[in-house]
Amino acid sequence: MKDQPSPQHGKADNEDAGPSDGFALSGNEQGDVEEKRPPRAAVLHEIIRREGEHELKRGVAALGWSSLAAGLSMGFSLLARGLLHTHLRDFPGRFLLENFGYCFGYLVVILARQQLFTENTMTAVLPLMTEPSLRKFASLLRMWGIVLIGNLIGAAMFAYGILHLQQFDGDTQSAFTDIGKELMKNSPLQMFTKGILAGWLIATLVWLLPSAEKAKIAIIVIVTYLIAIGGFTHIIVGTVESLYLVFAGDIRFADYALRFALPTLAGNIVGGSFIFALISHAQVRSGGD
Repeated sequence: MKDQPSPQHGKADNEDAGPSDGFALSGNEQGDVEEKRPPRAAVLHEIIRREGEHELKRGVAALGWSSLAAGLSMGFSLLARGLLHTHLRDFPGRFLLENFGYCFGYLVVILARQQLFTENTMTAVLPLMTEPSLRKFASLLRMWGIVLIGNLIGAAMFAYGILHLQQFDGDTQSAFTDIGKELMKNSPLQMFTKGILAGWLIATLVWLLPSAEKAKIAIIVIVTYLIAIGGFTHIIVGTVESLYLVFAGDIRFADYALRFALPTLAGNIVGGSFIFALISHAQVRSGGD
């Protein structure tokens, strides 16, 4: 008579295999399921917090050169958008297509791991939120100051260069001017409130990237494209656009500083640090997944 498996043995097999309704998984498949699960919020928080700790410890020279490079790289958002604006001309849907150019600067900065101020408004603030101290607060202000100054200098250099180095024809130069004038139509209050949304979206981008794996480029394009078509204000990209007008003599430097830069900077910080980073930190502290 053929041996029959013991009831106890059969029960163990069923437990390992899972439900017996056609959805049973082997032990290896169960492991695959665990590997495919997205990381918990606490894991993302810790990844970004450690990155922030590392950035807070970087030297002045390293931060300065990296932030200068980022400011220059962000100029390509204006450059790419202006070129698309010129060459698409009266093409249907030009606005939606040309704004893909806005994403280019972010792609360069983020994939090259250059220091962008609006990224650091969340990355570097998480260590302070996790372990508040005067020393960390001072380190945060030091880092923000270096990165912001480097970004602004790089952005100003790029704006001056594309205006005076005679690299583009009149139509393209007019496109750059139109983009800058469109930005400056906003009131200071609009600069601030739209800056909140831009800061929030960049912070969201920072939060998404650690789990994006091979989809990083898609995530960067999707989030920054939304900033572009929404007309949300970003302190570094907007600096390139508005300083182009300053160097061309279309607006005064005081207009750049008071109408654009200060309200937008405040909005980016509020959106990136005081709203998104604080909510994300509170989620983790409360035990949320």
